[in-house]
Amino acid sequence: MTEALPDRPTVTSPPLLARRWTIDDIPDQTGRTAVVTGANSGLGLRTAEALAAKGAHVLLACRNELKAATALEQVSAAATGTEPEVLPLDLADLASIRRAADHLDVRGTPIDILVNNAGVMALPRHQRTADGFDAQFGTNHLGHYALTGLLLPQLLRAPEARVVTVSSIAAWGGLINWLDPNWRVVYSRWLAYSQSKLANLLFTAELQRRARAAGSTLTAVAAHPGLSATNLYDSGPEKGVAAAFAAIQQRMLFSLGQSDAKGALPQLYAATMPGLAGNSYCGPAFEAFGYPRRTLRNPLAYSRFQARKLWELSAELTGVDYRWA
Repeated sequence: MTEALPDRPTVTSPPLLARRWTIDDIPDQTGRTAVVTGANSGLGLRTAEALAAKGAHVLLACRNELKAATALEQVSAAATGTEPEVLPLDLADLASIRRAADHLDVRGTPIDILVNNAGVMALPRHQRTADGFDAQFGTNHLGHYALTGLLLPQLLRAPEARVVTVSSIAAWGGLINWLDPNWRVVYSRWLAYSQSKLANLLFTAELQRRARAAGSTLTAVAAHPGLSATNLYDSGPEKGVAAAFAAIQQRMLFSLGQSDAKGALPQLYAATMPGLAGNSYCGPAFEAFGYPRRTLRNPLAYSRFQARKLWELSAELTGVDYRWA
């Protein structure tokens, strides 16, 4: 039994054949600060480049320092405003998340846009984060839950902050494994991934509800890239038959999927589209590919009960409480 969220949005996107929204339609971002997780490659890198090109001061929140340095050069080349920076961040380690948040807190800079983009997908072997969480649930959801909460003071300093959390079409098959959310008993790589992506949507809905209840101007929205050619399949080592199968999947993804630049459009739309309603969900027009528009989601993502329950579980596991004043 699901209880509908009071802020369930009505999808009022333009027709599929309406004018195409591209990076040229991003409003001027001069004077705004954006934090993009997983900005060293793929969707995160394209998002960072586009925001920097529109004048935003972009912080590339990355785990791999070598890849981050290379990405920084690319984003710097596109930047038209304040020079971008690298923010060391490992979402699979709560201590790293706290260090990153403390660094930004000391600086006191308001954060206008937080793009919770980083993630891992369908890890072939059960892996755990530094804190013992399932790697997919811990990185894709719990890490971003903790980061957003710890950055909340900086977000609240901005006049109209926006938090964009990147989900996936895999969320349609998602269920929260309430008895074993960290998959300690039986591990299923795809069920674990789908759970983490549904969690992204439940988190967005509950964050928006709590922001509204607190009288905050912060807006929480979500997006998904459809089927995009990124390096997400390169999340973990495989051997033998599993490696061959993964290679086939990767080739199919790159042949059938749209580019990472086009896949990043929905999250850029979600991050910058003026007047976008809270708890909106943006994705490609044809779900797997196309230009961005508001889209539908797994009905479970509208459950206020599950959203609240997941929030309470996340707070318990991470020790992060959101303070709105």
